[in-house]
Amino acid sequence: MNRLEISALTKRYRSGVQALDGISLDIGPGVLGLLGPNGAGKSSLMRIAATVMKPTGGSIRWNGIDAIAHPDAIRASLGYLPQDAGVYPNLSAREFLRYVAALKDMTGRAAERKIDDLLEQLNLTSAGNRPLGGFSGGMKQRVGIAQALLDDPQIAIVDEPTVGLDPEERSRFRELITGIAGDRVVILSTHIVSDVETIAERVVMIAGGKVIADDAPGALAARLAGRVWEGLVDPERLEAMRAAHTVTSALRRRDGVLVRLCGDAAPPGFSSVVPSLEEAYLVGVRGARAA
Repeated sequence: MNRLEISALTKRYRSGVQALDGISLDIGPGVLGLLGPNGAGKSSLMRIAATVMKPTGGSIRWNGIDAIAHPDAIRASLGYLPQDAGVYPNLSAREFLRYVAALKDMTGRAAERKIDDLLEQLNLTSAGNRPLGGFSGGMKQRVGIAQALLDDPQIAIVDEPTVGLDPEERSRFRELITGIAGDRVVILSTHIVSDVETIAERVVMIAGGKVIADDAPGALAARLAGRVWEGLVDPERLEAMRAAHTVTSALRRRDGVLVRLCGDAAPPGFSSVVPSLEEAYLVGVRGARAA
């Protein structure tokens, strides 16, 4: 069974920034959603796991093999989409994928069939022969997703994969990830909660380079049971509510502002509501910042 073991991982840059501070994760098959705000250390963790960058300390093992000392052990099984993936503007999408396929030792009809399949799944078939330089940001991102999944990797690491995608494209991507998971390890890093709440069996939240929560999405939300409240307030009361409570949303309506907040007791006029994963994430990140 495929397994990625990350132990006491640290990363300190020459600037003095501590990006990772003792991260330990044991990751088996399925989709793991890595949630965290910008600057939390997500991309540093993904780059190290993909052997693009070395850690300051700690270890990574892929199926029992030291991936830092022997990076080829994981690279042979890896599909990686970095946050800042680039493309060759003069190549068409199909030519670019053929180039990547050749780098992965994929040739012939099998490679062509896989390219056709991914172009179709990512709604790029009609644009497959157009130069990438004329693609929108979202289309380039879809090509990046295709190259990461080209050779059916046993471990897929995708960093902010839905940036620039519209809601329909994001839905297609989630379906694709769900379809490939199976016995593969899939790590999906994002700060968009909806990207992981429906497809990840496990969500790890990080902030300040540390793990602040690690559980199933429903279990993380359930931790706030009996502590999330909703009520309608006058607009002039909103700032006072923000000062006194952890406000997770404020929706302005004609008759006032519909506020959801987290607290041990309900403010006057508020009633209990079912907490969401996004609220668990907001509360967790704010708590980490305040610590």
